[in-house]
Amino acid sequence: MSRSGFLRVDKPIGPTSHDVVRIARRALSERRVGHAGTLDPFASGLLLLGVGPATRLTEYLGDLDKSYEAVARLGTVTSTLDPEGEVIATSEAWREVTESGLLDALASLTGPIDQLPPSYSAKKVDGERAYRKARRGEAVELAPARITIHELELLDWTPPDLTFRVRCSTGTYVRAIARDLGEALGVGGHLTWLRRTRIGNFEVADAIPVGEMEGGASLSGAWLTPLEAMGHLPRLEVDEVTTARLIHGQSPDLSEVSGSEVLDEGRPAAVVGRDELICVGRREGERLRPSKVFATASRGSG
Repeated sequence: MSRSGFLRVDKPIGPTSHDVVRIARRALSERRVGHAGTLDPFASGLLLLGVGPATRLTEYLGDLDKSYEAVARLGTVTSTLDPEGEVIATSEAWREVTESGLLDALASLTGPIDQLPPSYSAKKVDGERAYRKARRGEAVELAPARITIHELELLDWTPPDLTFRVRCSTGTYVRAIARDLGEALGVGGHLTWLRRTRIGNFEVADAIPVGEMEGGASLSGAWLTPLEAMGHLPRLEVDEVTTARLIHGQSPDLSEVSGSEVLDEGRPAAVVGRDELICVGRREGERLRPSKVFATASRGSG
């Protein structure tokens, strides 16, 4: 297994995402490990860890849709909108919520919406993380962000708890979905359990549990090559001559690149030779500008 790629890891409830990175660094004896998208300590599920030189590719994974399964409790609001916060409001009105009313509320939150991020979030306000201001008791004013909730499905309704599945765009706070759902029903609510099941086309079913990674289990089933990790990008095929030019920082004419006719200006693409990732490139006019080059000079010379 190459020391450059991505590892699908199943994070348990408890540790932070950075704790998992530290464990991976020790387990892999590799300093260059980073995650492509955090999970809160109370959440579990899929983390994508970049390993070795592939850590430079994590920025291209941030915009992928995410899927979660979650449990929200109606009638109780917490300061952080999750189980780690203090209870700040309660209501017995959840007893009047019907399943049909719940389904209507879920439908109202589906599609492109403006979502107000939680006060306890990593959003920056005046150059400082919002959660730090909130912990000091300061008022936090955040602007709503445009996000898309592609699917929001009720899995179980056992009052006052509902289990749901959501597929959403990057930047969506599932805690805020629980808040907004409670507000739509007039009863309040917060998130009690969260598990990320999917990032783009990558599923938690293919991930290795952190304990097994730490214990030295084989990583091969959870490993992604750089090219596999970039499978969501447009794919451009290049020959050996063009590969050599890209490796040396040159920008070849797009007429030399197979598949470039569908590439929009500025959009990143996976540039491939011999079924290996050569680099990530972008269209600049009629030329292909390379970045994040992975092939070596000896590889380019054939």
